Amino acid sequence: MILSALAFYLFAGIAVLSGLMVITARNPVHSVLFLILAFFNAAGLFVLLGAEFLAMILVVVYVGAVAVLFLFVVMMLDINFAALRRGIRQHLALGLAVGIVLLAELVIVVGAWAVAPEVAAHTAPIVNSAVTATNTQALGAILYTRYIYAFEGSGLILLVAMIGAIVLTHRARAGVRRQVISKQISRSRAETIEVVKVPTGHGI
Repeated sequence: MILSALAFYLFAGIAVLSGLMVITARNPVHSVLFLILAFFNAAGLFVLLGAEFLAMILVVVYVGAVAVLFLFVVMMLDINFAALRRGIRQHLALGLAVGIVLLAELVIVVGAWAVAPEVAAHTAPIVNSAVTATNTQALGAILYTRYIYAFEGSGLILLVAMIGAIVLTHRARAGVRRQVISKQISRSRAETIEVVKVPTGHGI
């Protein structure tokens, strides 16, 4: 019991510190590396809770794909992060206000859960019925039955985000040449090939 408590405080402390370093590190590559460290510690917390499947998904998907993709994108793009940070003081008050509102909402949610402990009784039958199942089966049973609408909604949000990213990437911009397949296929021979007769002993 003491060992599990020490492991929890270790993983939780490192995860919180890594999260703080993600937003305070000046080098964006270091921020991504701290993000990977936070994901690993979150996976450790899932293991302590008995959710090995979620821990594996967190490591495989977020660490192995998303965070590494972020790292390669940050390293490959030539982004002037100093210019991006110039206007941070102008929006600091707005950011603090939004953060305070979110903190107040979290306090209200946690306080309501503590004041009304009978709410936990509504979720007890679901948890008790899934005790005999494996971790993956219990997660799938709850996700695709009780939270199916939230799951489908998140899928639609991701679809809209993907379409928006594609539209923003392929929009027409001045000074940027784009490949138009239809124009390449419809070109005639006169537009493609130019025959030049060069006299003997002379260059082009």
